[in-house]
Amino acid sequence: MKTCISNVRLAALPLALTAAFAAFPSFSQMPPAQQLKDTVVTASRTAQRADELVSDVTILNRADIEKSSGRTLPEILARAPGVQFSANGGLGKNSSVNIRGAEARHTVLLIDGVRFGSATSGSPNWDTIPVDMIERIEILKGPASALYGSEAVGGVVQVFLRKGSQGFNPYASLTLGSHEHRQVTAGVSGGSGPLTYLLGLQKTREAGFSATNPKAQFGNYNPDTDGFDQDSLNASAAYQLSPDWKIDAGLLASSSTSHTDDGLNRDTLYKGKTRVVRSGVEGRVLPGWKTQLRYSEGSDSSRAVVASTLPSMFKTTQHQLTWQNDVDTPIGVALAGIERLGQKVDSSTAYTVTERTVSSYFAGLNGSAGRHSWQANLRRDENSQFGGGTTGFGGYGFALTPQWRVNASYGTSFVAPSFNQLYFPSFGNASLQPERGRNTDLGVTWSDAGQTVKLVHFDNKIRGFISNTTIASNIPRARIDGYTLSYNGSFGPLSLNASLDAMDPRNELTGRRLARRSANVATLGADYAVGMWAFGGSLLHAGNSFDDSANTRELSGRTTADLYVDYAVNKEWKVQTKLNNITDRQYETIYGYNQPGRAVYVTLSYQPRR
Repeated sequence: MKTCISNVRLAALPLALTAAFAAFPSFSQMPPAQQLKDTVVTASRTAQRADELVSDVTILNRADIEKSSGRTLPEILARAPGVQFSANGGLGKNSSVNIRGAEARHTVLLIDGVRFGSATSGSPNWDTIPVDMIERIEILKGPASALYGSEAVGGVVQVFLRKGSQGFNPYASLTLGSHEHRQVTAGVSGGSGPLTYLLGLQKTREAGFSATNPKAQFGNYNPDTDGFDQDSLNASAAYQLSPDWKIDAGLLASSSTSHTDDGLNRDTLYKGKTRVVRSGVEGRVLPGWKTQLRYSEGSDSSRAVVASTLPSMFKTTQHQLTWQNDVDTPIGVALAGIERLGQKVDSSTAYTVTERTVSSYFAGLNGSAGRHSWQANLRRDENSQFGGGTTGFGGYGFALTPQWRVNASYGTSFVAPSFNQLYFPSFGNASLQPERGRNTDLGVTWSDAGQTVKLVHFDNKIRGFISNTTIASNIPRARIDGYTLSYNGSFGPLSLNASLDAMDPRNELTGRRLARRSANVATLGADYAVGMWAFGGSLLHAGNSFDDSANTRELSGRTTADLYVDYAVNKEWKVQTKLNNITDRQYETIYGYNQPGRAVYVTLSYQPRR
């Protein structure tokens, strides 16, 4: 009965959203605002103007990150339309990110183009990425296997780290806050002539709070504080060999220690290490033909040095070699390339298979002319375990008027089972087959005088969905259909944003909702700047969800509110105060695991303005 009611509400939503569009006033009488022509790379693997995309993309720049109440990358992403997160406790604990109701393992995480994640769990390790080192985030929503291969069912998150710039540009910050939170960052961005470079350091310490409460499963509850320590390094350099050719390299490394509850008067102490190394060369072979060759390595390890059972270790290493070519044609930019990905698992757990390789070939075309824009992609992946798979994507956008634009797209996806799903003792199933999905997007956007409203309908059907119950198994079908309505606008010094997600993520065999997804999520934010001051606040509402696939353990809905105040002491120094969860709302995103209550953070930052 609950599923039927949910479907009725979802079916009625388009009428309500259409009415909301019609209710928006015309701002044509206002002075025309400067339209930002953001450039997006993730949506097509080539640079495109954001207002010409056929896909749904959210962009977060450095200013957005600094204003966000989120202290971790998943918390920041969860304030974006179409994104939800869950976490096993506070800072540094395991987190998951769901895009449009898909599984956590259905999101690809790229760090400066480098694929980063765990081949054992099949999901990215979001918690080791230091937020202060991020310059920009692009969130591509919808299937992207035709661009990036396996796992890109729900979407792709690409993180762009801070890079070097001309001159000598030091920066530093100190943050103190609740739960004995201390964080120090320092770095320098510089360059002269053909050389640019960046070196950044970050040290974080927090005593934390109890990760669990008495409802925790398997007797894990321990009413102590579960702290987190992390040291991080971000270094990069680029050299312009000639006007047409450049070489670059980068390193992101972090080392962390995290406590988590393991039963009464007992903790597990985890030590983790993250490393992302990249190098590449790019340039123009001929007029209209750009090429790039990149080699990268991403590794992620976690070692339980103190535990109730024997200490354990899991390490994933991924090597990736990519050759990509972009060629200008009369009908757009043609894309062609090859890629080879090698995954290796090193663990104290005995896996039957510990390595696999994926050889890929991809091609695409994207362009625009007048009121039209288009994109098409095709990719072939040869997996050493599962053989070949072909995925595709096609999309079209059309500007009805200068204010109104419509777009439609269709894409297929696939997901290779993770090493845990295949081989983990007492859980894995070596007979698993890859998941395969088909997704349709329909969108309409209205923009006028600095105001933008977007409505997107998505319908994602997944065959062979892997259900993580007692033994991993393929179930016939899962389906996620829904709507996202979002708004962004500004009125002089006042900026506003809002979004509403309404969806029905379900197992079509049982009709039950997929675990840890809220059917309804709403956000509201406002920022106001006057003189040396800036003020802002945000609301996040997430409806109820279920912690298990049987829908027996319910997680209550929640509404949290956050505030911030910035004061620019001068052109170099700024003080920011954040008050998170001002109503001290107690809630869980995973059954039996706590989330932060009311907390305050004060940051003193230094960065000379040029």
